[in-house]
Parts: sequence; C-alpha cells; structure tokens
Amino acid sequence: MAEPVTGPLLARAETVYIGLGANLDDPRRHVERAADALTRLPASRVTQVSRLYRTAPVGPADQPDYINAVARLDTRLAPRALLAALQALERAHGRVRDGTRWGPRTLDLDILMFGARHVAWPGLTLPHPQARRRAFVLVPLAEVAPPGLDIPGQGRLSALLAAVPKQGVAPLAPIPLQLPAGPLPADQAPDAACDGKSPRAALS
Repeated sequence: MAEPVTGPLLARAETVYIGLGANLDDPRRHVERAADALTRLPASRVTQVSRLYRTAPVGPADQPDYINAVARLDTRLAPRALLAALQALERAHGRVRDGTRWGPRTLDLDILMFGARHVAWPGLTLPHPQARRRAFVLVPLAEVAPPGLDIPGQGRLSALLAAVPKQGVAPLAPIPLQLPAGPLPADQAPDAACDGKSPRAALS
C-alpha cells in the first residue's frame, strides 16, 4: 500500500513519463523492482510501462551496459514531491550520488516530462534537458506515449526519434508487472501545488 501524502496535491492529475535505468548489481532486477514500486506511489497510477532495453553507456565507457525502460503514469503529486519520492526509491536501491556525471548506478529515475510543463528550478528541469538526444530515452518513450506527443521546447517525439542514432539500443522482454485498475487514488483533498524547496538532483 502507498504511503500517505504529507503535502498538498495538484487539483488535477497530470501525465508524467519517468525514465528508469540501472547498470550495477543485477540491473534488470533493479529496474523491474522500481517499476513495481512506482505502482505504489501515492495519489498516482501507472498506466503503461515499456519493455526493457539493453543500452550502451553514455559517458565513461569503462562501465557495464544499462537496462532502461520508461513508465507512464497519472499523478496528483506536485513535481517536487514526485522528485523526492523517486530519490527516496533510488536510495532504497543503494543509489549514491557522489557528483559523478553519467557514471554507473544501481538505479536512476528521471522525470522526463510532467504534463506540458517547461520549467527550470533548482534541482529539477522539465522536460529532462537531455531527452531529445538520448535513444535510450526516446525509444522506450515512444512505446508508451500517444501518437503526436510533443516534448515541450524540444519537438515532436516522432521527429526526435527519427533523428537520433539508435545503435546500442536492443529490445529485451516486457516487464512482468500487474498494473493497478480503478480510479486514481485520492490520499487527501485537492490543494494548491506544492512549491516548497526542491530536493537537489543531479539529472543525468
């Protein structure tokens, strides 16, 4: 069961896309377990998850290949509250942020898009600034996104996907996941969006 929400919720649910990735300590298991954990986020409902992909690392070459996926969910969590929940999940999987950019990790959870928001806050940029350049993001994103999806400030997903090199992105099996049914959970009455201090994040 999801933990109760401790802060205010958005008045209406927004569609969010989350990138999942790992390349250490049985990465497939980390990604599959994280996808399952997303189904228990408060005031949220996972509606679709892409298959797994094996991808070549970006950045330092002396690290293992990654396992990646993208999840689509509807949520009434505010962006910063969602980021805090994702970072807590990363820590539960042994993620340590030591300032190394694009280095190996047990779990990486990135908010790729949050509705049509186009913002740059301390610790959080929406949409993810590197999404348009990353085949390991765009390929699984195309599995779960509706036709004609536009990434704010970056362009139409179909055009971005056609332009990005896809070498090193290999499809694997679907994630064995039971998606919840029924209405979006409402953990407390709607309120204004949470605008407190944002968690610091090293977006990869």
